[in-house]
Amino acid sequence: MPSEKPVITKDPMYQLLRVDNVKAFNIKKEAGQTCDLTGVNLRALDLRGLDADGLDFSDSYFRDADLRGIDFSQSNLRGASLRGAKIYGCRFPRELAPEEIRLSHDLGTRLRYRDE
Repeated sequence: MPSEKPVITKDPMYQLLRVDNVKAFNIKKEAGQTCDLTGVNLRALDLRGLDADGLDFSDSYFRDADLRGIDFSQSNLRGASLRGAKIYGCRFPRELAPEEIRLSHDLGTRLRYRDE
């Protein structure tokens, strides 16, 4: 069950995203560093260019974030909210129905996978 409110953690990798340093995040991820992005607040961040492969964004909050061109196909977005996010050119997991993505984008509903 998603938390009531998205969190802002002290995780150094997450903090790189908070200051729009996607490039440094990707370099550290490529070097093997990990981070916990479950239930975090990513509101209004510019995340273009993010290497989202294998990341767990479950229950995260992307309201008004710029996600254009991100490949989320191998990410966990279960329970995330996309309200007002820029999602042009994004790839989403096959388990997410287009209607589910639209509802989350337009109304802020939490993403539900088809197997639920």
